[in-house]
Amino acid sequence: MQEQGRNSFEIEGVLAEIGQMRYSPGGVPVLAGRIEHRSRQAEAGLPRNVELELQVVAVGDKAKMLAVARLGSTARLTGFLAAKSLRSRMPVLHIDTIEFLEGTNHGIQASNEA
Repeated sequence: MQEQGRNSFEIEGVLAEIGQMRYSPGGVPVLAGRIEHRSRQAEAGLPRNVELELQVVAVGDKAKMLAVARLGSTARLTGFLAAKSLRSRMPVLHIDTIEFLEGTNHGIQASNEA
């Protein structure tokens, strides 16, 4: 087994795509989607506009929460990055925590502790 390294990622953005719920062979819900991020960051002391889209995947209870989210909702997602597949090395964010940033008291929240 390989030594465990740090792999944690956090992003805020707009939910731009929410796919159809599917189930693993063991019956666990899995849902893929996409988040769009726009911000202004400092790089080498200079401002930089950042815009990106990132594929995301939610499993279990997080998949159920993502399934009922509104497209266009603002959310903070945390989790880890993994390759999409053996053939595609594009990164996908595997969601550990979903925090909806709109609505009463910043909306609904889900985490691994739930």
